[in-house]
Amino acid sequence: MISSSFHFTKHLKSLRVSSLHKQLEQVLYSKNIPKLQFFSTNAMNLKNNKTVYVTRPDVAGVGLDILRKECNVTTWSEAKPVPREELLKQIEGKDALFCALTDKIDAEVIEKAGPQLKCIATISVGYEHIDLKECKKRGIRVGYTPDVLTDATAELTLALLLATNRRLLEANKEVYNGGWKSWAPSWMCGQGLKGSRVGLFGFGRIGQEIASRLVPFKPALITYTTRTQRPEEAKKVGAVYVSFEKMLSESDFIIACCALTPETKEIFNSSAFDKMKSNCIFINISRGAVVDQSALYSALKEKRILAAGLDVTTPEPLPLDDALLKLDNIVILPHIGSAETHTRTEMSRITAMNILAGLNGTEMISEVKL
Repeated sequence: MISSSFHFTKHLKSLRVSSLHKQLEQVLYSKNIPKLQFFSTNAMNLKNNKTVYVTRPDVAGVGLDILRKECNVTTWSEAKPVPREELLKQIEGKDALFCALTDKIDAEVIEKAGPQLKCIATISVGYEHIDLKECKKRGIRVGYTPDVLTDATAELTLALLLATNRRLLEANKEVYNGGWKSWAPSWMCGQGLKGSRVGLFGFGRIGQEIASRLVPFKPALITYTTRTQRPEEAKKVGAVYVSFEKMLSESDFIIACCALTPETKEIFNSSAFDKMKSNCIFINISRGAVVDQSALYSALKEKRILAAGLDVTTPEPLPLDDALLKLDNIVILPHIGSAETHTRTEMSRITAMNILAGLNGTEMISEVKL
């Protein structure tokens, strides 16, 4: 059997675009894990011994290939979220679970799996869909995929911001529906970034990369709000820490790029929108639940804020009759922050390698601290 490390090394050498692989190597380096040692250690022959259930058959094939070389792999058969009853049926007796953020991995699922379940790995940076308390109680390790999707998500954030503030989708529709009659001095005018104040609610990896990409647009000031100030990281992009209240009241743009926690759930509510400037553009790329969507609808409908751009909603997907979809001053994307080909490939690879590490009792590339 050819080892997984051989395939991984060969693939690294053959790819013209290697930035994501360099990120993976940096993660391993930061953890003092030699790359080849990591992959060779976790490339044990577990065939016909360890079992893995994969909830999505449409993840990048590299991750499935890695697992199939070492384990017995069962996958859900359709390119959509696995039904609850099917998940409960298939997880029984499995040693590991490869899941996505659309899967609710609660105590019932974990109990159904049985005592032999050693690890759960999610192909996402978020892990709020997994019952971490139950995992800790049962000694189940949890892997996830931060870092590798940071750049792709930051890029998408800027694209969403520009589509919203320069009214790109509105303008595009006018081309097709006959609304484009001739040039007009005030038609389809948007709000520029130059000279503006941009507030980042959250200043982790993604927030910092968003800030670095904002700098060339020459905003007057970039501010950030977090539980813990990050002066060194902020200095690199000229960002300034402010209170949440100050960010709300003074920003021309507010970007939510925080983690979903009990403290941030629906933090953008009626009170928050009331404190924003009337020209404020609100962007959310974190999780839908940080926003009270009925309050957002009212703020947009009543022109209390200028516009909004969302890559995340509650629920996902939004029902076609949702009130937000009837507004012109909002851009809604179907949660595609990390939807870049090489990023999704690496997310699949890392998830698979996290599972092998979990099964073999070695260090994962990225593990949630329980």
